[in-house]
Amino acid sequence: MKIYNDYLQTIKAAVQADPKNRRMNENLSYETRNMFEKGMSFRTFSEQVPEKKLLPSLADLATTLGREPNFDQQLGLHPDFAHLRHSGGTENHYIVSMFVDISGSTNLFKRYVQETVAIITNTIQRAAIHTALIFDGYVHRLQGDGLFIYFGGKGISPKEAVERSLQFSSVFTYFVKNDLKNVFNEQGIEQIFTRIGVDLGHDSDVVWMMAGIGNISEVTTCSLHTSLASKMQGYAERNGVVAGDNIVATVSDLGQYFAPVCQRTDERDRYIFQIPEERFNYTQHDFDWLNYLKKQDFIATDILGAPQLRNRSAVYASKNLANLAPIAAVSKPSFNG
Repeated sequence: MKIYNDYLQTIKAAVQADPKNRRMNENLSYETRNMFEKGMSFRTFSEQVPEKKLLPSLADLATTLGREPNFDQQLGLHPDFAHLRHSGGTENHYIVSMFVDISGSTNLFKRYVQETVAIITNTIQRAAIHTALIFDGYVHRLQGDGLFIYFGGKGISPKEAVERSLQFSSVFTYFVKNDLKNVFNEQGIEQIFTRIGVDLGHDSDVVWMMAGIGNISEVTTCSLHTSLASKMQGYAERNGVVAGDNIVATVSDLGQYFAPVCQRTDERDRYIFQIPEERFNYTQHDFDWLNYLKKQDFIATDILGAPQLRNRSAVYASKNLANLAPIAAVSKPSFNG
């Protein structure tokens, strides 16, 4: 997909300017090499990939979906539960928890100076944050190169929150597995990859509260399913997504996209968590994110079957057609389908 092209251009520019990148410097004049002595600055990166602005290529996705990202989020302070920071109370409310682990960046130090590595990893992380905001995710915490994200809250159904989490994981994983891979393949370095774990905790399973003291605090959740999201990403294959039983049950109409992890590994990995005395056996499932992505109404496939962003008018035409069906059935216009 081309929705991350502008982010990739920043990574390419940083790589080309890196003083340790000998392949780029071999045929340059002495004067030109001096221009790249220090590489791209972090200030230049911040100007090219602003914190609170989607780059044009990704903005096309937001426009197609009719979404307006909320850049005013604060880490550790989900807006629907922010009041708990000063109330001393707790609240039960469902949430979808997702852990996005981005791995492989350590190998970048073999090839590039520290500032270049910082630009590469921060570009990937900002691309992830921007994408999460498009799908109404709340970025709760940054963990190294990775992210912990909540989907859902008050005013949105659990099913819709689950669907948006699956859309985010599909779009972002495709970017890392394909678009980002192509950039680093050109440089002859090992691939950066992602692993994602996602789970849903229902109202009775999730306690929202303030953790910590004073300014050393966050409004967070205490839930088995929050913990399992992090644990499940460890069972995902490279560029894979693993989801819990509650996710699969909530989108039961999407059952064809899920398969127990044990079908890929062995029977010991069927359950991510068990309480034998309560006969509680919680299954983890591989998510077929690529085929799911291809079925989204904002995605089209090219002649080779690769996903591409669908024209916005085509997306809305598709939605409007479904809305017109009941009217057409009664008024009998020229309608087919």
